[in-house]
Amino acid sequence: MKKAERIDRLADRLKEAGVLHLSDAAGHLGVSEMTVRRDLAAAPHLFSYLGGYILPAGAERHSTYRLDAEADTHAEAKELACRKAALLIEPDDTIFIDCGTTTPRMTEYLPTSGNLTVITYAMNVAVEAMKRPNTNLILLGGLFHASSQTFSGDEALRTLERLGISKAFLSAGGVHPLHGATCSNFHEVPIKQAVLARAGRRYLVIDSSKLEKIKPAFFAPISQFNDIITE
Repeated sequence: MKKAERIDRLADRLKEAGVLHLSDAAGHLGVSEMTVRRDLAAAPHLFSYLGGYILPAGAERHSTYRLDAEADTHAEAKELACRKAALLIEPDDTIFIDCGTTTPRMTEYLPTSGNLTVITYAMNVAVEAMKRPNTNLILLGGLFHASSQTFSGDEALRTLERLGISKAFLSAGGVHPLHGATCSNFHEVPIKQAVLARAGRRYLVIDSSKLEKIKPAFFAPISQFNDIITE
């Protein structure tokens, strides 16, 4: 396969997936990771490469999401959605709580009896979860992203491979019947997808302003969730 054909196939695959690990791209093309790296370098107008992941060109630079700017928007709706979501949690569950400004509000309503375990890659979730009695906290590490207060990288994904998750509560910047669940930050996609693959039950927790919206980073079709919880 010639370089131009590999680049075209990689661009098409990236358009479908939103983000690709280098090893997955190499397997898809049937070439070595070094060859993929050379192809990426030859097409900087199409691809960005960050921490082992291939992104659309300029994806991280063009993200406009900032946690502090989003924190107070639709606050009452976010609170109501999180109260409803927390009712699904049992005292001995192992749960994943996603990043953002909606799902972290769930920590206020977590059960305090039993032996709950909370898994997250979001600093704002971890800070609140660690204050709760009878709660074990697993914080996934890696490269810290200040704009979203999250961590990302291969180490977080390896940790997830060793964990069981009874219920996952994920956030999204947009939820569309045709284009699925999307977010603003491409570095969040691999963790969201890994969690969805491992969780027994999967919930999308959003305020209704996110409905019919589309953000740049696709991470799951609507069919992958057991339920969508809003205010």
